[in-house]
Amino acid sequence: MSEVMILSLSIIVVLSGTTYSIFLESENHIKSATFVSKSFEVGPGKIASKALYDIEFPKGHIGVKSFDAELVDEDGKSVPLYETYLHHWFAIKYNENITMSRYIEQSHDISKGINYTRNDGACRGFLLPHYWGLGGESRGTSSNLPDPFAVEFGNPKNIPHGFKEKWLFDIMVIDTRGAYSRKGCTECRCDLLNLPKDFYNVTRDINEQPLSLNYKGGLFCCKDNLQCKLRKGFHGPTRKLSLRYKIRWVDWDEHQVPLKFYILDTTDRVRTNGSSTIHDCQAEYTIPRIGHGDFPHVKKANIPMKKGGYLIYGTSHMHTGVVNATLYGQDGRVLCTSTPKYGTGKEAGNERGYLVGMSGCYPKPGSVEIKDGEILTLETRYQNKFRTGAMGFFYIHLAEQLPNILKI
Repeated sequence: MSEVMILSLSIIVVLSGTTYSIFLESENHIKSATFVSKSFEVGPGKIASKALYDIEFPKGHIGVKSFDAELVDEDGKSVPLYETYLHHWFAIKYNENITMSRYIEQSHDISKGINYTRNDGACRGFLLPHYWGLGGESRGTSSNLPDPFAVEFGNPKNIPHGFKEKWLFDIMVIDTRGAYSRKGCTECRCDLLNLPKDFYNVTRDINEQPLSLNYKGGLFCCKDNLQCKLRKGFHGPTRKLSLRYKIRWVDWDEHQVPLKFYILDTTDRVRTNGSSTIHDCQAEYTIPRIGHGDFPHVKKANIPMKKGGYLIYGTSHMHTGVVNATLYGQDGRVLCTSTPKYGTGKEAGNERGYLVGMSGCYPKPGSVEIKDGEILTLETRYQNKFRTGAMGFFYIHLAEQLPNILKI
């Protein structure tokens, strides 16, 4: 078939009754596929925090150009944030031992035969390992990478012998139908959730220390299947939801320019241990209300970049209440500012009062360079209101080299 005319063809593949994909190819060789994840059940006030392994993902040695996702119901309709809040979805890569694949499939035991891999960011351990991931702002935030840049996956040279590259979703949603406090539930306020009586005695924080009694809300209080407080007498049906996601990619060849992907965290408490730099990311933080002024709450982190490159794309993952997020170079120059879009209506993607999008930066390739070892400053600003579980991640895609045609 003519490569120019493939746009007119849609091939629909049904997978296990719960996942489907639509493949298209355009004249510039970019392919796309839309998938639907396995479903999960929620009811009014319920928390669903799931790890969905072995999700559908394009095969072969490819360069991914974009990865977008949204929450949908059983009929494929977009679910508005005021019904079920999409706290986050993260796409994480892992390698699975081929000889263990059948055992894992039958036993659901993932403790054996799996090696997780992470992005190029420096947060210690396996914190913030994902390559793509947003939250309620997903529908209004672009992930497109300009030509000829892409993130490379499926290179046989980078996959250990006897292993297969696979992907999983880490997803958390909060059903706020009938919620006593929608805002409180979406911020995972501990006093609104049916936590076990010994919660603070048995729960460890991100540093494996006993969780402080001063911890008022966040990820540790939003565990799978917990219940957020409902209005008295409210009853509603359970329903099944899924993550619908679209990936655009190209087959890898010599014309593609690989990008490194970094996640910078405004809670990163950078410290040194001898010659080593430790990135002690906390992933979330609480914003106290200070006085009655309109000035924003500002949080900063100074983050050294071991390896630099040319900035090709940048954006941020934030929560409702964000004012903006800005990344500065060591000399104070602005590398990228990501600003919010708030909804004004009722339809999915434009929910009134909710964060529905974050802007991105597309500098002219070669015009913004981050030097090896340069210390960047990430500054996130939220409204001056008490808030728990706030996040401040900045995503940057860097090219270590530019094609000659783009060098300035």
